[in-house]
Amino acid sequence: MNRTILLIEDNEQNRYLATYLLERNGYRVVPAVDGPSGIEAAQRQVPDLILLDIQLPGMDGYAVASALRGNESLRDTPIIAVTSYAMMGDREKSLASGCNGYIEKPINPDTFVSEIRRFEPNASGESPCGTS
Repeated sequence: MNRTILLIEDNEQNRYLATYLLERNGYRVVPAVDGPSGIEAAQRQVPDLILLDIQLPGMDGYAVASALRGNESLRDTPIIAVTSYAMMGDREKSLASGCNGYIEKPINPDTFVSEIRRFEPNASGESPCGTS
Protein backbone atom coordinates (compact mmCIF):
# COMPACT_ATOMS: atom_id res chain seq x y z
CA MET A 1 0.00 0.00 0.00
CA ASN A 2 1.33 3.43 -0.94
CA ARG A 3 1.80 5.99 1.79
CA THR A 4 -0.41 9.05 1.42
CA ILE A 5 1.09 12.50 1.77
CA LEU A 6 -1.05 15.61 2.02
CA LEU A 7 0.77 18.50 0.33
CA ILE A 8 -0.55 21.91 1.40
CA GLU A 9 1.17 24.32 -0.98
CA ASP A 10 -0.25 27.34 -2.83
CA ASN A 11 2.53 27.68 -5.43
CA GLU A 12 1.75 25.56 -8.50
CA GLN A 13 5.41 25.01 -9.48
CA ASN A 14 6.40 23.94 -5.96
CA ARG A 15 3.37 21.62 -5.82
CA TYR A 16 4.30 20.10 -9.18
CA LEU A 17 7.94 19.45 -8.25
CA ALA A 18 7.16 17.95 -4.83
CA THR A 19 4.36 15.80 -6.30
CA TYR A 20 6.63 14.56 -9.09
CA LEU A 21 9.42 13.61 -6.69
CA LEU A 22 7.08 11.91 -4.24
CA GLU A 23 5.02 9.99 -6.80
CA ARG A 24 8.21 8.82 -8.51
CA ASN A 25 9.12 7.26 -5.17
CA GLY A 26 5.82 5.47 -4.66
CA TYR A 27 3.84 7.97 -2.61
CA ARG A 28 0.25 8.98 -3.25
CA VAL A 29 -0.01 12.78 -3.05
CA VAL A 30 -3.18 14.65 -2.12
CA PRO A 31 -2.80 18.35 -2.99
CA ALA A 32 -4.38 21.31 -1.22
CA VAL A 33 -3.84 24.93 -2.27
CA ASP A 34 -4.62 26.72 1.00
CA GLY A 35 -5.03 26.19 4.73
CA PRO A 36 -8.79 25.58 4.95
CA SER A 37 -8.81 23.08 2.06
CA GLY A 38 -5.74 21.41 3.59
CA ILE A 39 -7.47 20.99 6.95
CA GLU A 40 -10.55 19.60 5.21
CA ALA A 41 -8.46 17.17 3.14
CA ALA A 42 -6.54 16.04 6.24
CA GLN A 43 -9.77 15.28 8.09
CA ARG A 44 -11.18 13.41 5.10
CA GLN A 45 -8.00 11.49 4.09
CA VAL A 46 -6.11 11.11 7.41
CA PRO A 47 -2.77 11.03 5.54
CA ASP A 48 0.38 9.28 6.71
CA LEU A 49 2.30 12.58 6.59
CA ILE A 50 1.56 16.25 5.89
CA LEU A 51 3.87 18.65 4.05
CA LEU A 52 2.89 22.20 4.93
CA ASP A 53 3.94 25.47 3.35
CA ILE A 54 4.03 28.19 5.99
CA GLN A 55 3.44 31.18 3.73
CA LEU A 56 -0.13 30.48 2.62
CA PRO A 57 -2.79 33.02 1.62
CA GLY A 58 -5.40 33.86 4.25
CA MET A 59 -4.48 31.27 6.89
CA ASP A 60 -0.75 30.78 7.45
CA GLY A 61 0.87 27.41 8.02
CA TYR A 62 1.34 28.04 11.73
CA ALA A 63 -2.44 28.34 12.18
CA VAL A 64 -2.98 25.29 9.96
CA ALA A 65 -0.54 23.19 12.02
CA SER A 66 -2.22 24.27 15.25
CA ALA A 67 -5.67 23.41 13.85
CA LEU A 68 -4.46 20.00 12.67
CA ARG A 69 -2.98 19.25 16.09
CA GLY A 70 -6.37 20.07 17.63
CA ASN A 71 -7.96 17.16 15.72
CA GLU A 72 -7.66 13.89 17.68
CA SER A 73 -7.37 11.74 14.54
CA LEU A 74 -4.46 13.88 13.25
CA ARG A 75 -2.65 14.48 16.53
CA ASP A 76 0.11 11.95 15.76
CA THR A 77 0.38 12.57 12.01
CA PRO A 78 3.84 13.98 11.22
CA ILE A 79 3.69 17.53 9.86
CA ILE A 80 6.73 18.88 8.05
CA ALA A 81 7.01 22.61 7.37
CA VAL A 82 8.40 23.14 3.87
CA THR A 83 9.05 26.84 3.68
CA SER A 84 11.14 29.70 2.41
CA TYR A 85 10.99 31.20 5.92
CA ALA A 86 14.61 30.67 6.90
CA MET A 87 15.36 33.45 9.35
CA MET A 88 16.54 32.87 12.89
CA GLY A 89 13.60 31.58 14.92
CA ASP A 90 11.49 30.37 11.98
CA ARG A 91 12.31 26.69 12.59
CA GLU A 92 11.43 27.07 16.26
CA LYS A 93 8.18 28.85 15.44
CA SER A 94 7.24 26.01 13.06
CA LEU A 95 7.99 23.38 15.68
CA ALA A 96 6.11 25.31 18.37
CA SER A 97 3.01 25.48 16.16
CA GLY A 98 2.88 21.68 15.93
CA CYS A 99 5.25 20.73 13.12
CA ASN A 100 7.58 17.79 13.64
CA GLY A 101 10.18 19.00 11.17
CA TYR A 102 11.31 21.79 8.90
CA ILE A 103 12.70 21.76 5.35
CA GLU A 104 13.89 24.97 3.71
CA LYS A 105 12.92 25.99 0.19
CA PRO A 106 14.05 25.78 -2.43
CA ILE A 107 13.94 22.03 -1.90
CA ASN A 108 16.85 19.93 -3.07
CA PRO A 109 15.43 17.35 -5.52
CA ASP A 110 18.31 14.96 -4.71
CA THR A 111 17.59 14.83 -0.96
CA PHE A 112 13.92 15.84 -0.60
CA VAL A 113 12.41 12.34 -0.45
CA SER A 114 15.06 11.05 1.96
CA GLU A 115 14.38 14.04 4.23
CA ILE A 116 10.66 13.22 4.17
CA ARG A 117 11.26 9.53 4.95
CA ARG A 118 12.89 10.45 8.26
CA PHE A 119 9.48 11.52 9.52
CA GLU A 120 7.37 8.56 8.41
CA PRO A 121 5.70 6.57 11.16
CA ASN A 122 7.34 3.18 11.55
CA ALA A 123 5.58 -0.10 10.80
CA SER A 124 4.02 -0.26 14.28
CA GLY A 125 2.33 3.09 13.66
CA GLU A 126 4.47 5.01 16.13
CA SER A 127 5.38 8.55 15.16
CA PRO A 128 9.05 9.39 14.72
CA CYS A 129 10.67 11.45 17.42
CA GLY A 130 13.37 13.25 15.44
CA THR A 131 13.17 16.65 13.86
CA SER A 132 14.82 17.97 10.75
